[in-house]
Amino acid sequence: MATLIDTFEEHDGPVRGVHFHISQPLFVSGGDDYKIKVWNYKTHKCLFTFLGHLDYIRTVQFHHECPWIVSASDDQTIRIWNWQSRTCVSVLAGHNHYVMCASFHPKEDLLVSASLDQTVRVWDIAPLRKNKTPPADDDIMGLTQMNKTKAWEVDTLRGHSSNVSSVMFHAKHDLIVSNSEDKSIRVWDATKRTEIKTFRRENDRFWILAAHPETNLLAAGHDSGLIDGFLRRYEYSTQKDSQVIPIQRRTPDSSPSLNKSPRPRTVSYSPTENAVLICSDLDGGSYELYIIPKDRSEDAKRGTGGGSAVFIARNRFAVLDKSTGQEEVVVVLVVKNLKNEVVKKIPLPIPTTDAIFYAGTGTLLCRCEDKVVMFDLTQRLVLGEQKGTCHPVHSTRVKSGAWDDDNGVFIYTTSNHVKYCLPNGDSGIIRTLDVPIYVTKVSGDKIFCLGRDGKNREIAVNATEYMFKLALMGKRFDHVARMIKGSRISGQAMIAYLQQKGFAEVALHFVEEEEGDDRVRFNLAIESGNMSVAVASATKINEKDYWYRLGVEALRRGGNSGIVEFAYQQTRNFERLSFLYLITGNLEKLSKLMKLKKDVMGQFHNALYLGDVKERVKILENAGHLPLAYITASVHGLEDIAERLSIALGDDVPSLPQRENSLASDATDSRRVRW
Repeated sequence: MATLIDTFEEHDGPVRGVHFHISQPLFVSGGDDYKIKVWNYKTHKCLFTFLGHLDYIRTVQFHHECPWIVSASDDQTIRIWNWQSRTCVSVLAGHNHYVMCASFHPKEDLLVSASLDQTVRVWDIAPLRKNKTPPADDDIMGLTQMNKTKAWEVDTLRGHSSNVSSVMFHAKHDLIVSNSEDKSIRVWDATKRTEIKTFRRENDRFWILAAHPETNLLAAGHDSGLIDGFLRRYEYSTQKDSQVIPIQRRTPDSSPSLNKSPRPRTVSYSPTENAVLICSDLDGGSYELYIIPKDRSEDAKRGTGGGSAVFIARNRFAVLDKSTGQEEVVVVLVVKNLKNEVVKKIPLPIPTTDAIFYAGTGTLLCRCEDKVVMFDLTQRLVLGEQKGTCHPVHSTRVKSGAWDDDNGVFIYTTSNHVKYCLPNGDSGIIRTLDVPIYVTKVSGDKIFCLGRDGKNREIAVNATEYMFKLALMGKRFDHVARMIKGSRISGQAMIAYLQQKGFAEVALHFVEEEEGDDRVRFNLAIESGNMSVAVASATKINEKDYWYRLGVEALRRGGNSGIVEFAYQQTRNFERLSFLYLITGNLEKLSKLMKLKKDVMGQFHNALYLGDVKERVKILENAGHLPLAYITASVHGLEDIAERLSIALGDDVPSLPQRENSLASDATDSRRVRW
């Protein structure tokens, strides 16, 4: 996270070497005060100090097994210390100049050292395990090594022509790696004692080495920084990766420094002119222009400009130049040719612009605080702008991204996912990653990318999900149908997405026809109005609430009385069924239902719906409501039935109110009464 978490201060002067113990909460340090200190970093205490060296201490290192520390010093000696007994157990003398580095072999009882006497030496320290002192090596330039016959053999590693700064054993192979002020890194066969590979810098001296514990990667520090300075070309069609030219890195003060080397931030390429712009944060923002030659390398053309420069045509590039006036910030686009000469300057009416990007010949995208603006360089007009309000939110950093030019989808990566973002702001996961990758190009179902090892890779992805969503956005339903038939897109996330976007009918195709999915299918069918699927799902579920919802929705969607009737029948909801038959005029079924009903009120309602007075009188009589039965029969002119009921009632015959004269005189309205 690039955050300082602790500081340890007890050395007097520079500290040149530090090493952590493999398992204990310890680290050891050595410095120009001739002292070696062992620390507990959890308690933040220096446990003890070793004294014995007579000059600067260059490196210190814990042994991977034994309780030993090895130190290298300008006093021309190497010392081995026991940090448990706190004693010096061996002094290895033989170098005749400063010893710049000493380190243990990762597995064997060997130690390697490098010196300004231009030698690399290997020491057999096996006798230390038996409390014996290793034999001394007094040769000026030699390799001390024990062969298979356990006999001592002295030989010389020749090759470096200047001071040897650092040396180490390879973690997995029988190799020794050394670097030197002769501007080279050399790899030696430790068995044959011969040089097998040389890496060389033309202008920088090497100083320090480190190796990855598991892979074949080396890091080498030199005057201008770390080895990373080559421009490479990758051809997507042939998958050919080639080294083009070295990138000449420099520091702000043009002096050797290990800590001030700028990092390249962006690259812009003109394929017709074979030219490359590399931008960095050096000098507050600068660029380097390289014309890739056919047969030789040439120096870069440099300039400052906000750390943002891009090609706008085959032989023109624009540089963002910001300056502060008396009252406001002035932003200018400086257009230059391939000779790095200024062609023209264009004022940019967007003072908050902090970066520019190519957007077609003569057009730029300008990134501002909260928006992106498209600017036409020829007309000097703002063509449009987009607020930065629609974007996915991530808990981890976005590593890289590129447009799928064929489909208008942005493909990007985080630490552990490849994701997509659609023009409407929708996003999703394409695949998971074991290690981060950096996208360089997207073409169909292929992603071209770089791994952390710097190697180009091509990985296949399944683009079905975002292609499906694009088809939905474009309302290309014929294409959607073909995708559904030709592939199996599944998952609750897709179903939820389709529901959210109003494509419930399409979502039905993604639900498996299994028991666990019936409720999902029912909800989608109700939402989309697919009543046949809703009936089938409700039949499988067979619960009252689902039948009720089915009936309500069938009525709402155009009065599908058949489905409504079926839903009411399944729950034996006779009241609703009776009313359904009434409003649909199905008197035959209403009559049958009246005979099937067991409750008096239900029978009476059905008789009322049917207008069957005799049946209503019968129901009231059978229910023991003789007065009501008599009144009903009398009002409706059923005199025979009324007389029979009057005899049965005896003295309890209810009296009926007199009809109004107007009603009595009206023969056509003889059945109207007012109570």
